[in-house]
Amino acid sequence: QVQLVESGGGLVQAGGSLRLSCAASGRTVSISTMGWFRQVPGKEREFVAAFTRNTGTTYYGDSIKGRFTISGDNAKNTVYLQMNSLEPDDTAVYYCTAGITENHLHQPRSYAYWGQGTQVTVSS
Repeated sequence: QVQLVESGGGLVQAGGSLRLSCAASGRTVSISTMGWFRQVPGKEREFVAAFTRNTGTTYYGDSIKGRFTISGDNAKNTVYLQMNSLEPDDTAVYYCTAGITENHLHQPRSYAYWGQGTQVTVSS
């Protein structure tokens, strides 16, 4: 099993920045990909970004390209999401996730482990 713990959410004004962190523990050797999704009430979980641990390849959702950056520290089993130029539409619960595949990374079903989520609120 793998446990994921997110931190770094909060309230920020439009145009501001936040940095989310997610630390993995447990059977981390099995993890090939770590990423972030977000969700607002009444909507499906939306892909934000993913990071493959072996090659460091990054993937981004269309709505956040150019504003968010995902990075990872394999030694610390931690993934980060730097969010810049935040907009009110970025308000959501952000979930850290980890999986054992490098395929179909835009889909929640590709991930086996999920954190509890951290709230990000962007005020206008």
